[in-house]
Amino acid sequence: MSRRPLTVVKVGGSLLAAPERLRAVLRACAEGREGACILVPGGGPFADAVRNAQADLGFSDALAHRLALDAMGRMAEIFCDLEPRLRVLCDPASMGGVAAIWDPAALKTGRPDIPERWDVTSDSLALWLAAEIGAATCLLLKSVDAPQGAGTDALSRLGLVDAAFPAFAARFSGRILLRGPGAETVVTAAPGREAA
Repeated sequence: MSRRPLTVVKVGGSLLAAPERLRAVLRACAEGREGACILVPGGGPFADAVRNAQADLGFSDALAHRLALDAMGRMAEIFCDLEPRLRVLCDPASMGGVAAIWDPAALKTGRPDIPERWDVTSDSLALWLAAEIGAATCLLLKSVDAPQGAGTDALSRLGLVDAAFPAFAARFSGRILLRGPGAETVVTAAPGREAA
């Protein structure tokens, strides 16, 4: 599949602790400074609430996964409210050249290539989306810098990305970047993995 000059930008919940940086990121995307892009929100405090409720009540990982997708959708609405030039969309194919924020609600029906467990967070879902739409780049915005030259396995071990990230990265042929507050790292994927 040929790559489109499109960037999937994952904006994690950790950026909520840095509201000025978050607003600057949303503004940059709305103004096209990241090129054509689709933002993927983390679930933030809404996903944390799902984790806590699951720990208290013991419901299934599959339900927790679907509720976490809802959490991402609520964060998409918040991001859109903070930067009204962005719009929320569920179908990335309908982007039409406008910077947008992805609500993954359509994934709630299940996908055989996306395990429904906590190993798969918005980090892996950003990579999944980038592969699905043929994006050239997947950029993950983090609250800390990654070690230069770190591969996906190392980033997962350090807790900078989720456990499923290396497998999803192996399926994505575009460029993966991790940008912290002070540095940007090109991420290398371990070859030969499949998303499990």
